[in-house]
Amino acid sequence: MHPPPAPHWITLAVTVVVLVFFRQFVHFTAAHTCSSRAMTGKDSCPPFKSQLSFPFSSSPDCGHPSFQIRCSSPNSFISINNFSFEVLRHEPNSSSLLLSPQLSFSAQTHPNCSSASLPTRSIDLSGSPFRFSDRPCSRLSVLQSCSHLSPPNCSLCSWECELLDRPVRLLHGCGSMHQPVSEDGCHRDILGYLQIFLKYGIEVQWDEGHDTYFSGCKECQARNGICGFNSSDPSKKFLCFHSQTHFSPPWIRRGGNSNRIVILCTIFIFTCVLLVVALATVIFRSRGMKSSATEEDPTTLFLHRHRLANLLPPVFSYEELESSTNGFDPKRKIGDGGFGSVYIGQLYDRRIVAVKMLHRNHAAAASTKSFCNEIIILSSIEHPNLVKLHGYCSDPRGLLLVYDYVSNGTLADHLHGSKSSYRKGSLTWQVRVDIALQTAMAVEYLHFAVEPAIVHRDITSSNIFIEKDMRIKIGDFGLSRLLVFPESSSSSSSGSVWTGPQGTPGYLDPDYHRSFRLTEKSDVYSFGVILLELISGMKAVDLSRDKREMALADLVVSKIQVGLLHQVVDPVLILEGEAMCTVDAAAELAFRCVAADKDDRPDAREVVAELKRIRNRTRGHRASNVVGDAVKT
Repeated sequence: MHPPPAPHWITLAVTVVVLVFFRQFVHFTAAHTCSSRAMTGKDSCPPFKSQLSFPFSSSPDCGHPSFQIRCSSPNSFISINNFSFEVLRHEPNSSSLLLSPQLSFSAQTHPNCSSASLPTRSIDLSGSPFRFSDRPCSRLSVLQSCSHLSPPNCSLCSWECELLDRPVRLLHGCGSMHQPVSEDGCHRDILGYLQIFLKYGIEVQWDEGHDTYFSGCKECQARNGICGFNSSDPSKKFLCFHSQTHFSPPWIRRGGNSNRIVILCTIFIFTCVLLVVALATVIFRSRGMKSSATEEDPTTLFLHRHRLANLLPPVFSYEELESSTNGFDPKRKIGDGGFGSVYIGQLYDRRIVAVKMLHRNHAAAASTKSFCNEIIILSSIEHPNLVKLHGYCSDPRGLLLVYDYVSNGTLADHLHGSKSSYRKGSLTWQVRVDIALQTAMAVEYLHFAVEPAIVHRDITSSNIFIEKDMRIKIGDFGLSRLLVFPESSSSSSSGSVWTGPQGTPGYLDPDYHRSFRLTEKSDVYSFGVILLELISGMKAVDLSRDKREMALADLVVSKIQVGLLHQVVDPVLILEGEAMCTVDAAAELAFRCVAADKDDRPDAREVVAELKRIRNRTRGHRASNVVGDAVKT
């Protein structure tokens, strides 16, 4: 092996020197700061009635590492074993605290479980100087639940069941002090009781006699020192801060505090200058060499190319989205597409969202393009029938998009899914017409209300999400395109963009597939197929059908042309009876939308106007039938 270039050795040597002196400087500064804060009395915060004193402190490196206080109003906070507690009460010269845990949602909790408002695991003080006092343990040990009257779903809410079985499990280490209680003495709302119990606080105590920090602090204070520790040391060993406690050369120790700070600062600055010179040399020598393997972050590309930073939604951390989905648990997966998988998640603020993780495989470039495309499109539009983008995360570990969570599945689920026979009962003809109209209104918004116009390019029944009230939202804008017509040969004067055909088989515009010319009429074709699905209840593509009828558009158009539409109408609608009066009109509109030539298709405005007429006729016919039935009775 050849030795590395000289500048690399310089960088390594200077870095080591900087780290050594920086450690000494930080150590000295920490001691000085800790001492200064203790002297000036800035460590006073509620509910502590006087200045914080050992073991408590709100300053890093001061006090006891397990008694670090985060000052706040009306009460301050303390963290024990990754649990955050609000300090409700502390009496001076007392070795006890009254604490109330601060709850945060855990992805392990099912949204329907009552325990979502309780800790999702036992509150454990093991390994800390604290222990639960006898009072809270005794209160929990005698509780008995009446859960046998209305047992919960233990497959979803296992922790809730454990608490109902033995409430004392809420506090780890309380032990089994259960006293027999009669059947009439059970508590009917054990979870509600536990919530109130935590709200009013748990009393914890600490024992000075078994903690070396306290004995060490007494000796330190006897020598006029300040008790603390080294926060950068994983073991956080006790330190006594005073002018001669930290390591430094004799020629530094002989001066006063001010002299020592000046000397250390001078050495540190000089070393930093050497480091900067070394790094500048390395950068200068490698300036002409470009690494083709280095890819710019997709979000950075997006900002540079489109300059829409003021429109961007919030940026989430990868850790938050990973936690919200329980580590992208397969059990939380609610969808899977060509570009990514979708998971249900709950954010720190308790919002339920859909988190889409784009696949990073051999088609990484396509995933990155889809990621940027959705941010560009969804950041510039807002419509009640289009999904809302709440934020995104661009991280080397994954590209993530955060949307509205629509809880009632997709239109494809209702029409063709495993429970479609049950769900079709809720898809009356009036509901289907409303779904078609909302979809058309969303397409009209993209084509006419946005500048430049947007072509979705992937309007399918799998991308139409249904709310509980049967309202819809269109999602998945990964293939969408802005219809920008630059003055070049890449666009035609007839309002189309030349681009390779992309979309879902069965919904893809045949004119676009032939000519490579993308227009708004491509979305109209896809909508026509959706309308045919609503009329027939059949899939857009079905390989079990005859070759000439695999595509639903080919099948229904051939039936309409010979007057046999009734053969492909969904049997559920035929049983409805009154639906047939406007099914013919809807089929005629769909027939026009899926015309082979784009110029024979209506635009989105015409489609909306026609569907509104069909909806009014459907409602009027239904109302007349209701009146007629009432007269007969």
